[in-house]
Amino acid sequence: MTNSLRILALASATLVAGGAAAIPPPPPPTAAQLAERGDDLAWSITEDLTTEIGPRLAGTEAESAARRWAVARLQAMGFANVREEQFLMPTWVRGDEEASLIGPFQPQKLAITALGNSASTGPKGVEGDIAYFPSYDALAAAPDSQVKGKIVFIDHQMERAQDGSGYGQYGRGRFIGANAASKKGAIAVVIRSIGTDNHRTPHTGGTNFEAGVTPIPAGALSNPDADQLVRQWKRAQAMRTNENEMGYTPEAVRMKLLLTPKQVGEQHSGNVIAEVPGSDPAASPVIVACHLDSWDLGTGAIDDAAGCGIITAAAKHVMSSGQPRRTIRILWAGAEEVGVFGGKAYFDKHGTEKHAVALESDFGADRVWRVDFKLPASAKGVEDRIAAELAGLGIVRGKDPAGGGADIGALVKAGVPTIDLQQDGTRYFDLHHTPDDTLDKIDPAQLRQNVVAWTTTLAILAGSSDAELP
Repeated sequence: MTNSLRILALASATLVAGGAAAIPPPPPPTAAQLAERGDDLAWSITEDLTTEIGPRLAGTEAESAARRWAVARLQAMGFANVREEQFLMPTWVRGDEEASLIGPFQPQKLAITALGNSASTGPKGVEGDIAYFPSYDALAAAPDSQVKGKIVFIDHQMERAQDGSGYGQYGRGRFIGANAASKKGAIAVVIRSIGTDNHRTPHTGGTNFEAGVTPIPAGALSNPDADQLVRQWKRAQAMRTNENEMGYTPEAVRMKLLLTPKQVGEQHSGNVIAEVPGSDPAASPVIVACHLDSWDLGTGAIDDAAGCGIITAAAKHVMSSGQPRRTIRILWAGAEEVGVFGGKAYFDKHGTEKHAVALESDFGADRVWRVDFKLPASAKGVEDRIAAELAGLGIVRGKDPAGGGADIGALVKAGVPTIDLQQDGTRYFDLHHTPDDTLDKIDPAQLRQNVVAWTTTLAILAGSSDAELP
């Protein structure tokens, strides 16, 4: 055991249960110290998962292999109570993907990917005029006659932001755009990718259809290809404006689309759970979460193998420093990308159990820059100690309450306190849900900083008293 970890163990041991004031622990190993001793545990987990398993689409054999891999890895690391908790879920798989602009200009192929839950065009594809909408709101407000029988295109360029704000606003075109288009009679929908890059790498992600709404083919164009479609549409509109001078009515922009995904029925997914047992079995546990599944275009490195590496490395460091007072429960959730089925399954099984606090890492691998809290008033001392220690890492204290993450969302909604260790998301949506989500995009130094921040936070939480965190 290193001197730094011995200090952590001593600090943890001196925390008193039952309401006595806790002695603030010194900070855990710094990023520099971890680097000096070659401690890149989070990197090792991330590298091994993306190399040995790769893409992990929920409900497929690849995700099942990932669960077997995770159980073996967590057991080998010395965690306790390692198990898989399976559940059934509807499963969608990708097929052929092609798109072309076929009129009124020279035909051109486009880079496209199907959205999760997209219907199939059939093996021959579909052709249709483009109905252009600058936003989801414009589509929602349009009369059915503007949409019926056409391929809807939703154009909505997402803006870059450190905290990822805008994803919810611009993402509506992906989340529910196909549903709205189907209800108005569209034969298909194509969106500009929900991303901030300018590469010909389209971003996938789930779309959703209400009960009773007929699913239609739905795809996302890369940003440069969306730009090309927009230029053609604007040029065609200008030609229509001048049609009297031209002596004929110009054709509309027309697309041919081939998407052949399919629903394969209920398949097994599952959560993988492991624990660092606490010394006080009566104390409610701290739960830390990530998600094991990924989309199938890349290897799921930033989304979310890195998150699993971060939380697991932090829990291992706390465990290595000596037994904490509270149990730390690790949740590698399944089937997050396609509907947060793992988080729902965990809540259905464990939601009545008492949890002291819930945290999640699912926003890439770049450095933590802000910490947000949503803790009871009794935990003010815990909050202050965490904020003070993280300040030494350049992490500022946020002013807004923490929101939690997808896989702990049901717990947080039920009243479980939460903390957000906010990562820098400036480049996250360059890579999100694309073929570019690969290991080489992760910066080991920034990943290491995440581990230090998480280890610091977990050490304090796992040693907190019942008076602070009931």
